[in-house]
Amino acid sequence: MRNLLALLASLTLAMSLTATAVGGIHSAHRVCDRPTAGQAACEAWLNDAVTSMSATPAATPSGYGPSDLRSAYNLTTSTSAGAGQTIAIVDAYDDPTAFADVNVYRAQYGIPALASCTPSTIRSSTTACFAKSDQSGGVRYPRANGGWAQEVSLDLDMASAICPQCNVLLVEAGSASLANLGTAVNTAVKLGANAVSNSYGGSESASEARSESTYYNHPGVAITASSGDGGYGVEFPAASRYVTAVGGTSLSKAGNSRGWSETAWSGAGSGCSGHITKPSWQTDSGCANRTVADVSAVADPNTGVAVYDSTSYQGRKGWLVFGGTSVASPIIGSIYALAGNASSLTYASSIYNHTGALYDVVGGSNGSCGGTYLCAAVSGYDGPTGLGTPNGTGAF
Repeated sequence: MRNLLALLASLTLAMSLTATAVGGIHSAHRVCDRPTAGQAACEAWLNDAVTSMSATPAATPSGYGPSDLRSAYNLTTSTSAGAGQTIAIVDAYDDPTAFADVNVYRAQYGIPALASCTPSTIRSSTTACFAKSDQSGGVRYPRANGGWAQEVSLDLDMASAICPQCNVLLVEAGSASLANLGTAVNTAVKLGANAVSNSYGGSESASEARSESTYYNHPGVAITASSGDGGYGVEFPAASRYVTAVGGTSLSKAGNSRGWSETAWSGAGSGCSGHITKPSWQTDSGCANRTVADVSAVADPNTGVAVYDSTSYQGRKGWLVFGGTSVASPIIGSIYALAGNASSLTYASSIYNHTGALYDVVGGSNGSCGGTYLCAAVSGYDGPTGLGTPNGTGAF
């Protein structure tokens, strides 16, 4: 049985938009309701301790910005890296101000604005541009949803922070059903995405082996998925062997040679899938099936990232600070696009073949699993952080 911490986390997830201190999340709340069967929830956590700020570039937002993230993960600042690559963001419902909001974020940090392009032309653009489509590739956008709009802004801002030269494609599913979100993933690939980030998850089910083949099996395209935000336990699509499952860390500045330190974030999902077989490149001995996660990045809302969103939701808009593995998934997806190697990769296997290009994360846990690596960050592979966090693009 999970310990009291994990039980409290699951109870909290049953209540929408409730402030909590579960899993080390202090004065923060999730922005999407807990999903029912066949549905998914976004994995974003809003830090309530940080007040909204003005939209003017003169403001200095709280939370980590692009230079912090690039420093923490040893990423290039080259003006050409990622040019011509497309990172797709898949979320549910419509964010009507997504394009304007992401360019406010970019202006704040001196990143050139994204140009406007269309879903049909984005794959051929060599100048960073933005396009938005519905789950079928058209422009009949679904109804708006404030919580998911904040998720969209978070995802677009992380893509901009990590790969400023990348094209950014937003594909909006008609609802938060796993079927509609999966359809949106297929559409993103058809429209030419090199990497697709999925910052959502739902409960595992007996049908997920069929679903992973239908929606997430895209050789030559890097598909990332958040591992979860309720602590120890496995979600889908992170459980799919065709995606890179992205766990979460707490990221802090440090006086070491790297300049940063990380431990496992207590809210990150991890564990042993109940339905998906183990891919050949995973060799951990404590789980006969697929183990989550593969890799990780910052996710703790207490060490969160700056995000701009103009949608007033629950009385909050403007400059906000977010955490959750919703932060980590687009960071890793954008690093795949920055590296530009997705067409030659076999799902997440490259990460396991290039562990020297990762920062091993040791310390911290996300629940109770008998004291094993499935819920505790140990040297080498573990569930909450996978093989570690990026040290450049070499593992991608």
